[in-house]
Amino acid sequence: MDAYRCIITKRDTRVYADKPIPPDALRRILQAGRMAGSAKNSQLWRFVLLQDRARREELATCGQFSGHLPKAAAAVAIVMPKGGYDLDAGRAAQNMMLAAHAQGIASCPVSMHDQDCARRVLGLPEEHRIPIVIVFGYPPAAAPAPGVPRVSLDELVHHERW
Repeated sequence: MDAYRCIITKRDTRVYADKPIPPDALRRILQAGRMAGSAKNSQLWRFVLLQDRARREELATCGQFSGHLPKAAAAVAIVMPKGGYDLDAGRAAQNMMLAAHAQGIASCPVSMHDQDCARRVLGLPEEHRIPIVIVFGYPPAAAPAPGVPRVSLDELVHHERW
């Protein structure tokens, strides 16, 4: 799948088939995150791979809209130290989600609203935080209905001025 097609066809998915993700596919996803650009090439992010369902269930209690996290095959918590930029975490997350989509693996970002809880579950040092967790799994055989249509480009884009 070419990059443009991958971008325009990727959709967040919160329902997953009961199927593990092969180690080589996970490695490609993590490698895609590692290759994301970062401010001044600082590469401050670190990734915590969660394959154990019990750990994902525990982490799901730290978010407000994270009920699908335990049902996926895996998740990656993107961890940033104090002074790390959320934009860098977002760039790594998008790379991972697109790499997954190109391999037929669905994904969805999740916010950790209770950072103290998430730090405790993942055993992080106090000066670290989790800007985003990405949930990964194969889509179910019966794909969910499409969501809300995208805003049209004509409505979205303003030229030169508002």
